[in-house]
Amino acid sequence: MQAWHVHENGEPSEVMRLADVAPPVPGDGQVLLKVRAANVNFPDALLCRGQYQVRPPLPFTPGVEICGETEDGRRVIANPVLPYGGFAEYAVADSAALLPAPDALDDAEAAALHIGYQTGWFGLHRRAGLEAGETLLVHAAAGGVGSAAVQLGKAAGATVIGVVGGSGKAAVARELGCDVVIDRRSEDVVAAVKEATGGRGADVIYDPVGGEAYAQSAKVVAFEGRIVVVGFASGTIPSPGLNHALVKNYSILGLHWGLYNTKNPKLVQHCHEQLTELAARGAIKPLVSERVPLGGAATAVQKVADGLTTGRIAVVMEESA
Repeated sequence: MQAWHVHENGEPSEVMRLADVAPPVPGDGQVLLKVRAANVNFPDALLCRGQYQVRPPLPFTPGVEICGETEDGRRVIANPVLPYGGFAEYAVADSAALLPAPDALDDAEAAALHIGYQTGWFGLHRRAGLEAGETLLVHAAAGGVGSAAVQLGKAAGATVIGVVGGSGKAAVARELGCDVVIDRRSEDVVAAVKEATGGRGADVIYDPVGGEAYAQSAKVVAFEGRIVVVGFASGTIPSPGLNHALVKNYSILGLHWGLYNTKNPKLVQHCHEQLTELAARGAIKPLVSERVPLGGAATAVQKVADGLTTGRIAVVMEESA
């Protein structure tokens, strides 16, 4: 089979190499899946760079989220078990963690439903308790993680403010359903949020960016608001002033979605059922902005690493294209 291998750490376009290799052999409690589509995530870039919290042994195949096919023909969503990731014709996954792919979504969309939407659902509902009528601020609203949060926020009945970088991404955020779109490159984010909320601020802030985005969040979070920290795509991990959280009465909530797979996997299943129902009625639909063949995976991962994408890029196998 063909698979992308990373033999040394570095930029994805430099260290990912397509090779002909033997299919992986699943271990106990694992299953071999034929990959139908693999979604490109920012952690794939971090894995290539050796900067992710998990560091698989070299060489490894990146690709942490797929829509695959079991031997009996079932279409499933899975997180491959590294080092046998999804940018390959076959991948290995834990059999107990397989989730049925929603009929309402094609392979690329199904592959993109899992991590970003589960993170959004847990962040907005489990952690922040977002309620209908509240204001939700989403940083990087046109990106893969942000676009999921925008759709989930709208489905929950919130007013959604999206922060993006550039006019092209602003147009995407509007199409996703943002009630207010702020271009951080040409607008003062803090002033624009205060104007949009009548000075009150945002009840829930969803931050996959960190750095300056977090600093802005602390300035515009409402009384008893909640800032959900889900990542640091900016490359800068902020150091929040806890005295500021005290005097403004707001909460800082961390979310590492992967922990639920070991701490409370039943919640992951429940979340998937909720997402499947939302997809069935058209309330959510992963934004797949680009579909590339297996040979284009390294370029796709580099584009995500460089922040040049909107929504998701999916690596789609020829039979599923």
